[in-house]
Amino acid sequence: MIDFAGRFLDMRKVDLILPVPLYSAKERRRQFNQAGILSESLAKAFSKQAHNKTLIKIKATQPQINLSRTERLKNIKGAFKVKNKNVPKNKNVLLVDDVLTTGATVNECAKALHKAGANRIEVFTLARKA
Repeated sequence: MIDFAGRFLDMRKVDLILPVPLYSAKERRRQFNQAGILSESLAKAFSKQAHNKTLIKIKATQPQINLSRTERLKNIKGAFKVKNKNVPKNKNVLLVDDVLTTGATVNECAKALHKAGANRIEVFTLARKA
């Protein structure tokens, strides 16, 4: 993953790395956020800042896995917000998720980040589901 990121992303242009968050109750049950683990690894490897609590999920949603594209868009709409708007303001953000399917989740995260003043947002995922 680190080698891939180094080859295909210009990490010099990344100011901070943020994971796609889980809803707080789900993260407590699971006791980890896989996107958070990935973002911390990338931040360490490239000497970048990782902010695992800046972008938060404010709405409990159904798991996206068995939903249609239309249902996914509706399910995730308005589910994220930026807790501290000063963190992404005027920054280039690398948004990290474990799996990308339709892009509905990362699009909603990007909307919240743009609203908070982020300059550019790139998405890095471990897997892509066709």
